[in-house]
Amino acid sequence: MYAFSAKLCALMLATLACVPVRAQPAYPSQPVRMITAFAAGSASDIVARMIAEKLQGDLGQPVIVENKPGASGQVASDFVARAQPDGYTIMLATNTTHSSNPYLFKQLRYDPIKDFTPLVQVCNFPFVLVVGGKVPVRNVAELLEYGKTHRNEMNYGYGNSTGQIAAAAFDRAANLNSAAIPYGSTPQAMTDIIGGRTTFMFVDLASAAGHIQNGSLRALAVTTERRSALAPDLPPVSEALGKPGFDLAAWVGIFGPARMPAAVSAKLGDALYRIVASPEIQGKLKKMGAEPTPARAQAFGPFVEQQKSVWGEKVRQAGIEAQ
Repeated sequence: MYAFSAKLCALMLATLACVPVRAQPAYPSQPVRMITAFAAGSASDIVARMIAEKLQGDLGQPVIVENKPGASGQVASDFVARAQPDGYTIMLATNTTHSSNPYLFKQLRYDPIKDFTPLVQVCNFPFVLVVGGKVPVRNVAELLEYGKTHRNEMNYGYGNSTGQIAAAAFDRAANLNSAAIPYGSTPQAMTDIIGGRTTFMFVDLASAAGHIQNGSLRALAVTTERRSALAPDLPPVSEALGKPGFDLAAWVGIFGPARMPAAVSAKLGDALYRIVASPEIQGKLKKMGAEPTPARAQAFGPFVEQQKSVWGEKVRQAGIEAQ
């Protein structure tokens, strides 16, 4: 009985040895999805589509941008964090999803550090303080005077955490006592400020540039510590208020889920870095109101960890309580 079993086992092993082992197809062998956390027409959406167009040429596969707005970027972040780490789902993320949300919400279904693989840093977006074209103010000093004469009528809108934190910090520093109005996305918030339903907001220059040029929005100041080369005529908020330390700019980068195979993340990271570091893409970013900051994963990862602490302090200074 034993001899028969041994012979049968040997025969089975010999048969298996003759069966060819199918090699895994080289990455990528199917379309790649790039998830964005905000609505179509937002600055991050525009950047995602700009990069996706170039990435599909580099990878030889379609790269499809999918918008998953909601809950200040939590919907998209949670989706990508739980996706298969095979390189076919990546995310264009911002400081909202990976720096601010841990301090704005008591509970997150994702960990911005542990649940993601950093691939490349893309750019920064300077934010500007704007009012609707119908509001009779042309600088920060006039806005403060307007606030005194319209006490209990002032309000501000926001469509992401950077806009929320900047507006709350400004309102607190200027003692305006304005009501905060959240929106699902920046384009929605801009529609209401243009229509005169909100008084002021902080919005990325890329999203607001066209409205500033046509006069439906009026820019009063930038949130960066020094004047921005992208808007040299606008004073920093710190200068306008006479209070140092108001320095806010949104960062943008691309991640995959945690535990991606090293070869896949390296191939994606190399392709993405070539794209965001190219003169063509950097020129397009500057033209839309962004400051290119291309960095490989080795530098981007530590940057994300550092920014999480930085934005936590900004939330605290703005006096925002976690929801």
